[in-house]
Amino acid sequence: MNNLHDMEMRTVYATVLNELMDNNPDVMCLEADLSKASGTNPTVVNQHPDRFVNAGVAEANMIGIGAGLAIEGRIPFCATFSCFASRRVYDQIYLSVAYANTNVKIIGTAPGITQGPNGGTHMDFQDIAILRAMPNMHVYSPADPYELRAMIRHMAASKQPTYMQLVRGQVAPVFDETHTFDPERAVMMREGSDVTLVSTGYMTAFAVEVADVLAGEGVSVEHLHYPSIKPFDAERLVASARKTGGVVTVENQSIIGGLGGAVCEVLGERCPTRIKRLGVPDQFGEVATEQYLFDKHGFGPKHIAAACRELATTGK
Repeated sequence: MNNLHDMEMRTVYATVLNELMDNNPDVMCLEADLSKASGTNPTVVNQHPDRFVNAGVAEANMIGIGAGLAIEGRIPFCATFSCFASRRVYDQIYLSVAYANTNVKIIGTAPGITQGPNGGTHMDFQDIAILRAMPNMHVYSPADPYELRAMIRHMAASKQPTYMQLVRGQVAPVFDETHTFDPERAVMMREGSDVTLVSTGYMTAFAVEVADVLAGEGVSVEHLHYPSIKPFDAERLVASARKTGGVVTVENQSIIGGLGGAVCEVLGERCPTRIKRLGVPDQFGEVATEQYLFDKHGFGPKHIAAACRELATTGK
């Protein structure tokens, strides 16, 4: 599985999970009646039916089962919509995974505006903030299929409670098959001197495009991608902010408590800097297209570009 360019992210997830299960009998796939949405049905169901558990519409039970399996030495990957994987099962994750420090991998699918037609009840803008606040918990958001593959492999090899966002559809590749994942390190996508652009997950591909366009305009963007929001690479952020004097953050999340919150926490203590946070303001979701939500909330490519231009001229 070398060329991931044309694969949906959920297909990558299921395919890599199968590969891990081929090589490690402890890896297990847990679902809460959304296995087709996660991509594991029929991919994992057909190849590893003995290690596929469908808990039904009972997400809290799925987390409890995962914690029990982890205590017995298994490596459970528990997937469901991001709203169910964070809001609905908060207490079970807090006690049975984070507090107990069990080796459970939680996959929140269709994060943020990628829920589209499911609307406000399912459009979760808070999952990163919710899980980031838990001690012991790692929080990841891959930018593309190559980083997703590297991230899943890392998760299976590390003994660590982890939450990972998973966009279900296709995402434009920004890396290649040589890409590796280190939760302690942000990825320098482009070096620059005028403004720092910080992105994570689904928004990184858009940020790459914006940085390219601005380079043609003579705006030197330093672009940092954070596949891990917790742990958070503070050193690279502080060094970049000191160089540029202005920081723009963009995320497929609420600007409260997620990537923007992490950036403000670090820079507020270590390097006070002018910051513009782009994402969803203090509002609920709705049934709408991604473009409509980008425009309504002001965090699409044109909004990223405008914020970078502004801080490039006023940040220093």
